[in-house]
Amino acid sequence: MKHIILDLLKNSRPFRFGVIAALFLLVMIGLSFFSPYPSNESFLVMEDVPPSFEHLFGTNSRGQDLFWQMTFALRNSFMFGVITAVISRVISLFIGMYSGYKRGWIDRALMAVNDSFVIMPVLPILILLNFLLKEKMNWIIMASVLSLFGWAFDARLIRSKAMSLRFQLFTDTAIFSGISTRKIIFREHFPYVLPIVFSTTINNMLWAIGMEVTLAILGLTNVNDPTIGVTIYWANQHQALISGVWWWIAVPVVVTVFVFTGLYMLSISINKFIDPRTRLQRKGSH
Repeated sequence: MKHIILDLLKNSRPFRFGVIAALFLLVMIGLSFFSPYPSNESFLVMEDVPPSFEHLFGTNSRGQDLFWQMTFALRNSFMFGVITAVISRVISLFIGMYSGYKRGWIDRALMAVNDSFVIMPVLPILILLNFLLKEKMNWIIMASVLSLFGWAFDARLIRSKAMSLRFQLFTDTAIFSGISTRKIIFREHFPYVLPIVFSTTINNMLWAIGMEVTLAILGLTNVNDPTIGVTIYWANQHQALISGVWWWIAVPVVVTVFVFTGLYMLSISINKFIDPRTRLQRKGSH
């Protein structure tokens, strides 16, 4: 593992950028536990102070230090993405691997359910749920709901891999040896779909965070819980750009673009490295 990381750091510029972004994210999340200010209280510092040594990201019109607010926002948004990705990975793995292995009417039934979730309009459904749940909706509940819509595309990818593994010689050997379907799927086939799971996990996290930002800007989440979207929501409510408090908008936008781009590059660089075709091409070039 150490050799792989060193190789990526040496040969992959996107990986280096992704590592920097990931370290920045982890440091900000860690600092949130040592914040001198509560996460959801206002008027704790002087309002509308531009970035300075005392307030690195400046302060907003609600009397909050934006640096410490961003530590809470990144922590909550990251956990939102993690919860969504983990639950949706479990669903996509079960549906994709079981459907690809069993085939027949089970495959057709599961793919019918899968395709139904593919065509569902996610944003209108989430907006409706927010109106129905109102004050009860927080980012944890929203992440759990959103995960039910984030697995369908990836389940099809996993299914295609599972179908190819079904006709491999080691699968026939396992069947003739009397190994149960569950053990074949999760002991024999699971390691082969791990690259797909890894490459789609980060993408799913970014998609989930993007949905949270969209809903928060529209005011359809609990705006008392600091997230990236909630930070932008309050900046819009206070007309930050018109008031000249440009850093209130710039900070969450720049930080989000930096983290999103870095995590995406980290994902594609590692995925290229673990892809057998890429490894063969790299060996052939030496």
